Amino acid sequence: MDIPNADIPPVLRQAITRLLRPLVRLLIQHNISYAFFSQLLKSVYVEVAERDFPAPNGRTTDSRITLLTGVHRKDVRVLRGQAPETVQVAKTVALSAQVAGTWLGVAPYCDASGAPAQLFRLAAEGEPSFETLVEDVGRQDLRARSLLDEWLRLGVVQVTKQGRIVLRTEAFVPAAGFDEKVYVFGMSLSDHMAASVHNLCGQQPPRFDRCVYYTQLKPESVDELDVTIESEAMELLKTVNRRARELQIRDAGQAEATDRFTLGIFFNRENKRKCSERGDNG
Repeated sequence: MDIPNADIPPVLRQAITRLLRPLVRLLIQHNISYAFFSQLLKSVYVEVAERDFPAPNGRTTDSRITLLTGVHRKDVRVLRGQAPETVQVAKTVALSAQVAGTWLGVAPYCDASGAPAQLFRLAAEGEPSFETLVEDVGRQDLRARSLLDEWLRLGVVQVTKQGRIVLRTEAFVPAAGFDEKVYVFGMSLSDHMAASVHNLCGQQPPRFDRCVYYTQLKPESVDELDVTIESEAMELLKTVNRRARELQIRDAGQAEATDRFTLGIFFNRENKRKCSERGDNG
């Protein structure tokens, strides 16, 4: 079924194209074909139409989803009957992030400025340790030794000559660990786009979505800004992390504690001359 889209505003068409370019670059890099992506996109169309555009009478039929999406009714019927795919890495990454957040935001695992303490692996004479940190966050769902081995492999922590474990605060995105990076990639970009779509659709109240954008800068000038941004942005993330962890502890166990939030800061740089040469102007 083909639905004409001649009435799409050109500026929206251009924005969609810009969004897709880096995604398609990733797909090609990982040998993900157009055929696979189009099938995946079809399933997302059906999922979103069913979840976010319910029928006024509360009964969403296959025909209604076909009308909304252009996906053939036969495909809609098959896709609606499929169980959603789940990946175990999500829970593991979420728990790991909570451990890092506690280390950066909760005494006695950090100081007043949010600097993470250097921890022994096991508790000694009542001192906070990596083991007690993981137990405080993960309970029975996460083993301290397994997490330590994985974080050492990924470069998230290092061990001093005195045997203390040090959190590398710059390693929020591990140098290795493809599954972990892909999980964060999907969560972060999805939430950023959700905030932007919320605002574009005029929903209230608007969500914070701002950026700073400059052109006509020399590479060394952008290098200088890169250093400044990384330092100041990390301080903001630490401040928000500390307060969010305090509130999470306060709200734990309450029936109303069902909300979540994501705060992300990114930095991108491009050489516009090279972009123009390859036909990518955004």
